[in-house]
Amino acid sequence: MSTSTSPFLTETMKTAAAAQFARDGFFIAPRLIPTELLGRVRQQIDAVYAGEYETGIPPAGVPKASKEPPKSLVKIDNAHRSDRTIYELVSHPAIGRWAAALTGGKMIQVFATQLLIKPPGGQGGVNVGWHQDQEYWDGALQGEIFTAWVAISDVTAESGPMRFVRGSNHWGLLKAGDFFSDHLDALKQRIQEKSGGGAWSEVAAVLPPGGVSFHHRLTVHGSGPNLGPGPRVSFAIHLRTEKSGLRDGVKWQDAGYLNDFNDLQGSPVAHRET
Repeated sequence: MSTSTSPFLTETMKTAAAAQFARDGFFIAPRLIPTELLGRVRQQIDAVYAGEYETGIPPAGVPKASKEPPKSLVKIDNAHRSDRTIYELVSHPAIGRWAAALTGGKMIQVFATQLLIKPPGGQGGVNVGWHQDQEYWDGALQGEIFTAWVAISDVTAESGPMRFVRGSNHWGLLKAGDFFSDHLDALKQRIQEKSGGGAWSEVAAVLPPGGVSFHHRLTVHGSGPNLGPGPRVSFAIHLRTEKSGLRDGVKWQDAGYLNDFNDLQGSPVAHRET
């Protein structure tokens, strides 16, 4: 595994990675983000969390600004609109190249991001409930959309890493999950019932700082409490290829926190085949 940036992608690597992504619904890439950029991003995360917005554009929604350490899961939508360094991270070309290799996309574009801070201690309100991302996009988007998840901190087995259910991308859209629920066992039972008894095999995305995982829009995933010594900090970067778009009749003003594809501040292009 590289300690600085991603290795050169050979055709053999692309073929193997794409096959695994299609089969399992996720792929854990080598470390992609340079250490220098990670250090700058970590500083800017603190600023955004405290309500300091370099560009003057606040994140989506009404995030609660604070300089005190969080006591429950923090989710800040579209922080990349508020800070140029975070924008640099979410549009990093290494993420775009790997996303294109996994999906075969000729164009990779960000359409939303989430800054996630999971405090240590294992108290309530820190789990991410089992869910499929398409549950939250289905009313607005269709086609080839997926997610890159970037570790800013060291994501160990103890720190509440994201967990994928292998092969659940083949179960169809179940609409049985809940991102905000702490009740992981109850959600698991409900999802398995709706899947018709799909085999439940969990894989933890243990990642070094700068490590990246990718998952399909239908892959069931979630995470438990952070039992490590420090906060687990990450970004979920929601991506699309050219084989995607708004559903018929949907207008961008009705798409919630999703960014108009024509707004390159909100929806930067991370890769384009030349």
